Amino acid sequence: MRDDVLTPELAVIPVADPLSQLPLGIEPTKRISLGVRVANLLAVVVPFAALLLAIVSLWGRGFSWTDFGLLMGMYVVTVLGITVGFHRLFTHRAFETNAVVAFVFAVLGSMAVQGRLFTWVAMHRRHHQHSDQINDPHSPHHEGEGAWGVLRGMWHAHVGWIFRPKPLDLPRYAKDLSQSRSLRIANRLFFVWVGAGLLIPAAVGGLITQTWIGAFWGFVWGGLVRVLLVHHVTWSINSVCHIWGRRPYTSGDESRNNFLFGVLAFGEGWHNTHHAFPTSARHGLRWWQPDVSYWVIRALAGVGLAWNLKLPSMKTQSAREADGGKGNDYGTRIPF
Repeated sequence: MRDDVLTPELAVIPVADPLSQLPLGIEPTKRISLGVRVANLLAVVVPFAALLLAIVSLWGRGFSWTDFGLLMGMYVVTVLGITVGFHRLFTHRAFETNAVVAFVFAVLGSMAVQGRLFTWVAMHRRHHQHSDQINDPHSPHHEGEGAWGVLRGMWHAHVGWIFRPKPLDLPRYAKDLSQSRSLRIANRLFFVWVGAGLLIPAAVGGLITQTWIGAFWGFVWGGLVRVLLVHHVTWSINSVCHIWGRRPYTSGDESRNNFLFGVLAFGEGWHNTHHAFPTSARHGLRWWQPDVSYWVIRALAGVGLAWNLKLPSMKTQSAREADGGKGNDYGTRIPF
């Protein structure tokens, strides 16, 4: 049976409903403390330095199957922590699950080192409330004109925004999550989960190789280099997927479907589809659009660990199609 028959979409607006749930207007901001700025900088720079070290180590040492397995294994579980957990479950309530599964996804998403659960959800809901408008926290379209403006916009949307001041009332965007004791614990122990995400691959690498050097390279490849890859793949949804790609649906913003990041980000690259149907558990609505995150959600549903999956009906999809679904506007015209 078709998905749209089994689980018709229950809502066509994001959880961040600008008319009823969230604050409007330009909210006052609070300057980011020096400690937070330094922590953010280290989270960006240290994984990059680890990548350089790993590349240098390839000369003479090579790249072992243990290194590859730890890198890919940790990449998969932490990306799913963001895509299935932080994004589709916690931000948009695209499906429901039990408290244990929710806690596991909160931990895995925290291991991606993209901030505390409540802050991540709040910023993403704000993004949907103001998508590509002036109050969007990471739109690439408000940094000036010309080639330099485009480059500034790309930098801001990709990573620069994390160094900008945050709205003072940001907690209001995630007050529903704060009602859960288990999620409050997961949110509070963010740095514990970050440490676990770095030490687990180190421990596994040491156990497999029975050497301290194996533990070290497990820490580098499965920990720091993995963090770098997850960062830049998921951050590219904010930057690349608001500039390059197709827009098969009307969404009221510059969100795009991008095949490369549909693959690398486990379905998140079908970003225009997501902005058109934000509460949908499935972003890749066509058979040729891989959506690993949705496959995981369906697998959970198959064993009774997920239910009430929200999907847009065929009628809803047709009503939002742009240019007959072709979406031939491929990207922002860059004035180089």
